[in-house]
Amino acid sequence: MKWFQREIRLPAVKRGFHLITDLLEAHLPELEDIKTGLAHVFIKHTSASLAINEDADPTVRQDFESHFNQLVPEDQPYYRHTLEGPDDMPAHLKAALLGSSVTIPITNGKLNMGTWQGIYLCEHRNHASKRTIVVTLQGEGF
Repeated sequence: MKWFQREIRLPAVKRGFHLITDLLEAHLPELEDIKTGLAHVFIKHTSASLAINEDADPTVRQDFESHFNQLVPEDQPYYRHTLEGPDDMPAHLKAALLGSSVTIPITNGKLNMGTWQGIYLCEHRNHASKRTIVVTLQGEGF
């Protein structure tokens, strides 16, 4: 069984849902060495999250942003954690709802996702910095 782990620093992006599948694959040439296994992708932040969803139509990502802004609005009087700005507590809530990791099967050296699936970086802050992802690959080699 092979194991590999790498931290990947993602560029800062604007608030919203961003496809990062190609970027992750470009930083993981070790994928090609795994015949059958798993890729675990974890974000080391509490105000951004990861998800797997539609990767073809960009309006899906826009709709995600719109929906989550309705679901978890800013400037609510019941928020007590407000020192870091009106987007901070909603960002934590959105990240808790979506989650901090995804796991994808690896088959024959490639991420084995559906035809229309991609990995999203879900950025919930208005002025976010770069984000750090930890990817752990495990599996049987060729």
